Amino acid sequence: MAPVNIFKHGADEEKAETARLSSFIGAIAIGDLVKSTLGPKGMNANILIANTGMDTDKIKIFGSRVRVDSTAKVAEIELAEKEKMKEKVERILKHGINCFINRQLIYNYPEQLFAAAGVMAIEHADFAGVERLALVTGGEIASTFDHPELVKLGHCKLIEEVMIGEDTLIHFSGVEMGEACTVVLRGATQQILDEAERSLHDALCVLAQTVKETRTVFGGGCSEMLMAKAVTDLASRTPGKESVAMESFAKALRMLPTIIADNAGYDSADLISQLRAAHMENKTTFGLDMNQGTIGDMEELGITESFQVKRQMLLSAAEAAEMILRVDDIIKAAPRKRVPDHHPC
Repeated sequence: MAPVNIFKHGADEEKAETARLSSFIGAIAIGDLVKSTLGPKGMNANILIANTGMDTDKIKIFGSRVRVDSTAKVAEIELAEKEKMKEKVERILKHGINCFINRQLIYNYPEQLFAAAGVMAIEHADFAGVERLALVTGGEIASTFDHPELVKLGHCKLIEEVMIGEDTLIHFSGVEMGEACTVVLRGATQQILDEAERSLHDALCVLAQTVKETRTVFGGGCSEMLMAKAVTDLASRTPGKESVAMESFAKALRMLPTIIADNAGYDSADLISQLRAAHMENKTTFGLDMNQGTIGDMEELGITESFQVKRQMLLSAAEAAEMILRVDDIIKAAPRKRVPDHHPC
């Protein structure tokens, strides 16, 4: 599966803007890169992605104490720290890069050194964003810089800052993994955004399962009607009370296409009766065509569902029903009676 980054942007409620999708195909946008020395654009970038400390404004000596007899000594220590950071920046520049992205902060002094060398510096990226960026650009996250030949750099054709509403994002296009994308969700309210994100997440999960298990079944209620017909046929040949339970199971299966028709705003009773009659005539590929509000051939329309998702749905529903049936009785304890407190504090 290609990496997909989801960015939610809340629209102004006064505009009553409905949720809609837009995507950067072959690109990824990171909104958590909070500060950069990026100019208008960066072309044909060689990117070094790192997770290392680039802050030297404060002297970091843990578990020890340094005593000096004058402020000049403190200045010497600070100068030594600066020289140490300068050496580190020089080692980074030996990688032949023009873009440096760091998981941690980049303080003013190393930022100046990068700017003087013509290298754009981007700091303080969240860890998930850095990992995703390393994946799509074809690079690796580095923490040491002594052996440039062992470090794998990332590449992209264009880096630019884009505005989405009031948010500024850094847009990487022409990345090594061309099928990566960022999906931008827009909506009038937070509830619409959350619902759109859940729907998109469910669709991506179904797609991931279909890639792992390539078998598919016909959708539009076709599979449920086929299973309901098979269960009903078996129930008619089964003696005893078991047949009643089997008929109830078949009725529950027929409820799924009923819900599909109801959600689409059509007359579910009429459509399900037509679909049931079609399956009795051995039209086993027929299901609900919600674009036209009729029944149709799912094979011709190309409406399919993931076999793995359908199988798990049936198993989970059957297990839940069985668990409820196993409950013989519900014991409810009466609430404790309130009594006046005779010993106040």
